[in-house]
Amino acid sequence: MQINTAEYVASYTNVEKCPTKQVPEFAFIGRSNVGKSSLINFICGRKKLSKVSVTPGKTQLLNFFLINGHFHLVDLPGYGFAKISREQRNKWMTMIKGYLANREQLLYVLLLIDSRIPPQKLDLDFANWLGENHVPFVLVFTKADKPGSAEIQGNMQAFKDKMLEHWAELPPSFVTSAEYNKGREEVHEWISEEIKRYNASK
Repeated sequence: MQINTAEYVASYTNVEKCPTKQVPEFAFIGRSNVGKSSLINFICGRKKLSKVSVTPGKTQLLNFFLINGHFHLVDLPGYGFAKISREQRNKWMTMIKGYLANREQLLYVLLLIDSRIPPQKLDLDFANWLGENHVPFVLVFTKADKPGSAEIQGNMQAFKDKMLEHWAELPPSFVTSAEYNKGREEVHEWISEEIKRYNASK
């Protein structure tokens, strides 16, 4: 798949206000410092499509981007950001889960996992929530900036092993690094195939 156009559409506070356009959607979710905006920019081959901040928790809305005029990428707020009130955190999670559980156009969630650190309970809990609510998702290990690193390989395998304590089968997974230009083609190919399946089923 070649990405020729990528444009910001708008940001929304809840699923009821999201675009009514019937095109497939792929949503990005992960802990607040996992690099969602950077990954979206990397996948799209754009430096400033999605705003990147050094301060976790800047993404507070459902942010839509129209790709090639045919499908949406959706940047969701991160979970697990500690420097906000419990009330605000609950409000974000209600918005996120409302979108994930009710959005008809949503094909897949890309659950981002930081490959540099050991498995985190927040990530495992969110993966389990997606499974329990029958939301299709794939794992995307981010920041794999040291190719062949035993630590990174160990962290990714440890996460999969933790999932297998509750899962009979693992979802597909990708390994990405913007610094080493790793994983973009694989994600492009996967998205392309899923869109083909979506169009064939209509």
